[in-house]
Amino acid sequence: MSKLVSSSTVVKVGIADLNVTKAPNKIRTSGLGSCVGAVIYDERKQVAGLAHVLLPDSKLARQDNFNHYKYADTAIPILVDQLVDLGARRNLLKAKVAGGAQMFQFSSGTDLMRIGPRNVEAVLEKLEQLSIPVLASDVGGHAGRTIEFDIQTSQLKIRTVNKGEAFI
Repeated sequence: MSKLVSSSTVVKVGIADLNVTKAPNKIRTSGLGSCVGAVIYDERKQVAGLAHVLLPDSKLARQDNFNHYKYADTAIPILVDQLVDLGARRNLLKAKVAGGAQMFQFSSGTDLMRIGPRNVEAVLEKLEQLSIPVLASDVGGHAGRTIEFDIQTSQLKIRTVNKGEAFI
């Protein structure tokens, strides 16, 4: 008698990239230093997506033809549209956010050097504009993170450098 095994794949998301998938798959990104990983999902439809946001604002792009996945203000709406195309319901989307570390100490307190905190603020602001509640977050600090979202359990596993694993 053969056993039915549901195999899941881990969908990887690179820096300044995004992707969407369905259960039983998981979705992961690594290298979150000052970058922010924004996971947006529809629990009932078992659909999730992840954006690895590198910078807060596309107005910083110096060219017209830029990577829209790189910036919080452009990546988040694109991710939402892709989730809806995959069957998610816009009004039931939820989010979990991680990253945004201040990776280096600067003697000058200029706002330009606060990339991590500015990324967090930009992601949270865009999610609020889109009426997507953030159910949990693990942001700030001074250490890099790898995150993996399990669509079936809605658990976000966070592995932080020198701190081990946590689930939110």
